[in-house]
Amino acid sequence: MKSIRFIHAADLHLDSPFIGLAYAPKLVLDSIRESTFLALDNLVQAAIEKQVDFVLITGDLFDSERQSLKAQIRLKKAFELLYSHEIMVYLSYGNHDYIKGNIHPITYPNNVQIFPDEQVRSFIHYKEDMPMAKIYGFSYEKRAVTEGKAKEYRLSDDTIPFHIGMLHGSIQSNTDHDLYAPFQLNELVEKDFDYWALGHIHQRQILKESPPVIYPGNIQGRNRKETGEKGCYVVELSASSYNTQFLPLQAIQFSKLSINATACIEIHQLEEEIQKACHHLAEEQPHMIDLSIVGNQQRLSAWEQEGLLEEIIDVVNATMQLETNWCHIFRYHSEIDYSTIDPYLYEGDHFIGELLRQTDKASIQPFLKDLYKQKQARKYVEMFAEEEVEQIKNEARHILLKGLMEE
Repeated sequence: MKSIRFIHAADLHLDSPFIGLAYAPKLVLDSIRESTFLALDNLVQAAIEKQVDFVLITGDLFDSERQSLKAQIRLKKAFELLYSHEIMVYLSYGNHDYIKGNIHPITYPNNVQIFPDEQVRSFIHYKEDMPMAKIYGFSYEKRAVTEGKAKEYRLSDDTIPFHIGMLHGSIQSNTDHDLYAPFQLNELVEKDFDYWALGHIHQRQILKESPPVIYPGNIQGRNRKETGEKGCYVVELSASSYNTQFLPLQAIQFSKLSINATACIEIHQLEEEIQKACHHLAEEQPHMIDLSIVGNQQRLSAWEQEGLLEEIIDVVNATMQLETNWCHIFRYHSEIDYSTIDPYLYEGDHFIGELLRQTDKASIQPFLKDLYKQKQARKYVEMFAEEEVEQIKNEARHILLKGLMEE
């Protein structure tokens, strides 16, 4: 039976600077900066162990158009290892590593096929000297491709068993990211391709099961918004069926952790709870933790005012960084457990009650409208998800309550 097996990855972002984490201890920072390369090594090992026919990488292999020599050499060595196992690589460049931005490119081994420009082209993959798959795609020549590219994908030569489209871009309805090479889902489905290998969105998503239309997400989380397992898909296509399997590759996992401190009367009890939760979370690999501490408003406010929360976080980080699978709390915030608030405060006919009720209804979006209008700002500030909006409102409520109750 004719069949192929391949890995679909995207958004490697090699040599990512991890902006905002530079204050971390050197041991942790060195591990963070190496993590994208370790995730690449995991990708290569997975391809070898799974005995795939080829690897697809759909854009943003590098974090910047000015690709560091270190990143290019590490990628070249990875490709050479795949070459030694007779595994082909088909890749395209995206908005982060667009072709015209790299003034010092290096040559990759002969198993690497690169889509050379913004015209949709194709490569034929041979298996046992037979044409087995046709792979279609394009690379970004400049930072942004704003026109729709889906219409340029045309299936050709139906004597070849499998047809795969690679597209680094955004679905038209996505409002959380800048729209690059926008497409409608039905535009892809109607092409009769066997698989669509997407890139650009860092959260893995299966847009459609049949035919598979998939964002694998990035292979290594880089900030608090990129939590959970990160990796690639192993895909098998045959004449009558297909199978897709997600494979984690991350070297360090970004995770959100919530500690309920309501029952903690003494600060040392909170430290014990955090230590216990961190050890449980980091049983298999290092973790970067975005911590929320939920508890009694008066108690949390007192601990914050005395600097005890910050001190506890420092103690936990200093202890955990000595572990092989370390945890590092890179961000923390406290949240009020509203069940511990006197109902009179929330419901009373006074200023604090009115303030709390108004914050429930308030939206933060009008205050950000001017910021999002600025082209430069939009490069660095993404739209907030609903969960983040609620977190911001909770933090604002906590600050207001803390200040007013102190008065």
